[in-house]
Amino acid sequence: MSKILAQGAEAIIRFEKNHVVKDRISKSYRLKVLDEKIRKLRTRSELKLLEKASKIIDIPKILSSSENKIGMEFINGKRLSSSLDNFSLKKQKQILNFIGKDISKLHDANIIHGDLTTSNIILVDKFEKKMNVRLNKADNKNKLKNRILASKNKSSERSEPILGWGGRNKPIVFFIDFGLGFISNKPEAKAVDLHLLKQALEAKHFKHWQKLWEDFEKSYNNSKESSKILERLKTVEKRGRYKEKY
Repeated sequence: MSKILAQGAEAIIRFEKNHVVKDRISKSYRLKVLDEKIRKLRTRSELKLLEKASKIIDIPKILSSSENKIGMEFINGKRLSSSLDNFSLKKQKQILNFIGKDISKLHDANIIHGDLTTSNIILVDKFEKKMNVRLNKADNKNKLKNRILASKNKSSERSEPILGWGGRNKPIVFFIDFGLGFISNKPEAKAVDLHLLKQALEAKHFKHWQKLWEDFEKSYNNSKESSKILERLKTVEKRGRYKEKY
């Protein structure tokens, strides 16, 4: 039994047998031979990008692949777009600081995400994930269930949700959907990546977006060419404002 998690212009994302399958959609307006070739090439390109990114940052593990499909680990968490505002400003800044470090690593490896928004970042509670794995394997399920319920009750007494830390001092984030990603060493491509994230913060997390962006920039400065890329970002932003004006 499968369940559709999301559907875009290029692919359908399904949940099947405890993992996620990304299936590239056939386009009826293209010649069949050309359509199959394009889908194969894009799937192969995304696989290479995922394999390279997996050695640098946290992304879902690749479990299987075929001509037009990629099977991946299901990440049991919440999209940052819907969970970021639930935290205190201090925690939000920690999350953006951590994201900045990860994006700087990607860009140093010349990996461009292509759709870098808070909707494509998942925040995970590792503690509950580990407890659930143990629950499935344990003989005495009731005791473990009680422990999980007790831990949830304790976390509910806190002023903030436990989601995203799992008992650690740093957030646990996974980056997803590299379907529009590519390899480039050009500052322009990296600046556009940053521009997308900045726009997402301004649009969806507008209350503190400027402070959050400041923390992102501080940690992104770990990138080898950060000053050049951030300078190019200003040009990209001016270009965007010009389009909006006219």
